[in-house]
Amino acid sequence: MENKLKNELMEWIKSIAIALVIALAIRAYIIEPMIVPTGSMIPTINIGDRILVNKYIYRIKPLQRGDIVVFKYPDDPSQTFVKRLIGLGGDVIEIKEGVLFVNGKEYKENYLNEPMVGNFGPYKVPEGYFFMMGDNRNNSKDSRFWVNKFVPKKYIVGKAVFRIWPLDRIGRIK
Repeated sequence: MENKLKNELMEWIKSIAIALVIALAIRAYIIEPMIVPTGSMIPTINIGDRILVNKYIYRIKPLQRGDIVVFKYPDDPSQTFVKRLIGLGGDVIEIKEGVLFVNGKEYKENYLNEPMVGNFGPYKVPEGYFFMMGDNRNNSKDSRFWVNKFVPKKYIVGKAVFRIWPLDRIGRIK
């Protein structure tokens, strides 16, 4: 009887250990939950939203303009930011009188709550780097204001793909 109990306990411990290793591997390499602490992505992502970050997608697919990307902040890599990818390597980014231009052409954005204010740039994005902006343009600490204006590829964590909280806003993030 004592041996049977010991064997069953060992089976439980093994099962829990295997589940823990699988969960940690999934979180480290495939998908990770995050809480968004700021309003820089309003209206797309709100303060306190819980999102899922696909950490694997950019191993099989290139980053694309318009993606909502989670990355390490270039001025302090201990911080993680979430912003929209606006400029790819080789692009020239400029804001004239509140209008965004990519490579000299006006870039239409249907996800902004209000028109941008100001003039910025032009900035030429180096190859292997990215230019990021929050959707809440007038209240976003983004590439326009950083010392290191561009995010290197090695700082990319993944793509924000799904909101899991609050319940009334669950769904794919666009």
